Amino acid sequence: MNSEQQAKFNEVRDGIDEVDRELVELIARRLDLTGEVGKLKAGLQLPLYDPQRETELINDKRQLAEKRGVSPELIEDLLRRVMRESYINQSKSRAKVETVIDKNIVVVGGRGKLGSLFVKLFKESGYNVSVLETGEWDDGQKSLQEASLVLVSVPIKVTDEVIKQLSGLPDDCVLADLTSIKLRPLKLMLEVHKGPVIGLHPMFGPGINHLAKQNIVACSGRRIESDHWLLEQLRLWGANVTMIDAKQHDELMGIVQVLRHFSTIAYGYHLKAEDPELQSVLSVSSPIYRLELAMVGRLFAQDSGLYSDIIFSNPDNIPMIKRFIQRLNELLVMLENKDIDGFKAAFAEVTSWFGSSADLFLQESNRMLSRAQESSR
Repeated sequence: MNSEQQAKFNEVRDGIDEVDRELVELIARRLDLTGEVGKLKAGLQLPLYDPQRETELINDKRQLAEKRGVSPELIEDLLRRVMRESYINQSKSRAKVETVIDKNIVVVGGRGKLGSLFVKLFKESGYNVSVLETGEWDDGQKSLQEASLVLVSVPIKVTDEVIKQLSGLPDDCVLADLTSIKLRPLKLMLEVHKGPVIGLHPMFGPGINHLAKQNIVACSGRRIESDHWLLEQLRLWGANVTMIDAKQHDELMGIVQVLRHFSTIAYGYHLKAEDPELQSVLSVSSPIYRLELAMVGRLFAQDSGLYSDIIFSNPDNIPMIKRFIQRLNELLVMLENKDIDGFKAAFAEVTSWFGSSADLFLQESNRMLSRAQESSR
């Protein structure tokens, strides 16, 4: 490279650096604006997350990218990452808006990880919040007698015992729980309380900054309509609230949570017994296998009690897991018998069951893998 080429090379690089600086400034400006939006949303009682607005924004910018000869996928990835930060920024801004809501919230187990998250959210939204732990019943009687909502956030194994101690609540008080099973706690809450009852299952862990795009399953027990103030508050925080029957919830959780957790634990248990050198496994793993291994490792980095509670909480989980093992054995028999045609036929049946969702999942996973590949370098 001669001196003229070197000078041109340096000039172009300097230009890239300048554009990067401008990009940082633009993102900072956008975050300032989203902070203002967060304050205005709080005053207007608008939800943190507006799915229609987000979809329209992304589609518009994808079209603009195409006109400019820029990859629409690149722009969408960039926007989604920026918007995640925007939701965090909006949530912080909303918390600074001084509002007072004339409702008293009691969170039983409010010093736990999930309970403390809801304590924080309710306080930021202007509610009067009290925390009651299981050994503080005598001291907490006054707050219970004045409660607009009693939210039970304790481990599954003590949920029944806690609910049984909550009789005598005001007739207009909402009694709700946050456990991952719904049929049994809901039945018990209906027995001890004559007022509004609802079962809630947050489909996320406590280590989040906001509820935007987070899913919460709600199972109505008594006098909880779709526009009830509690459900509206969850939506204002940005959550997607799905209302289903408690029995259906528990059946679906057998697939969504229990079967996935059990198979992940079994895979990790098998890895430990096989005892491969972990770094060697990672060194030959493509992004998708590294991501799958990361999800296994992620589970084992958490509290075993959480997963054992979920898996052991419902006796109906056992037949589900047995059916899963039976189908594993069916595929194993095909392998042992070198039944490739049978294996392909089984594969085709599953493909047909997924239908058009298979292609959508392929596109979604490709975007996830692209981000995983970048972060693993």
